Amino acid sequence: MDAIYIPQLTKAPERTEEIQVNEFLPGLETLTPVRGRIRVQHHGNYLQVSSQAETIITCTCSRCLQNYNHRLMVEPKEIIWLDESANETDDLPLEREVAFDDLIETVSPEGYFYPDQWLYEQMCLELPQRQLCDANCQGIQASAESKFNNSVDRRWSSLESLKNQLPGA
Repeated sequence: MDAIYIPQLTKAPERTEEIQVNEFLPGLETLTPVRGRIRVQHHGNYLQVSSQAETIITCTCSRCLQNYNHRLMVEPKEIIWLDESANETDDLPLEREVAFDDLIETVSPEGYFYPDQWLYEQMCLELPQRQLCDANCQGIQASAESKFNNSVDRRWSSLESLKNQLPGA
């Protein structure tokens, strides 16, 4: 996906660019290419970005450690403000207090918007935090022979003999 030069977007029909997506995103391990669309609209002092995309990823169940496939679908909508000082990081102090209202996305009105990076971030935000292959997954089941296997590792034999010398052991 090519970056969108924001001043060029103002000259597009309806100040909108729609991108069809059918590719693998760098850094996102998927079984199928990410398929969908991204729509970027220029509204003067902000960009309105929306998307519909999906792919299939391989997850590892947190309970039984088996791999399973998961369909990852996103339909994000976001407003990204255009701000002249968006790319200025040279004069920032090492520490500064950030107000809650300052926690917004900004890009320079004379800069570029990277739809592949934006879509990658949206897909990562949709990755399931709790990865379970099935709601009724029982997890790893202990086998019968591991429960009753009384063999002692030879490295612990000294402690085993000490344990046998203690009263009540």
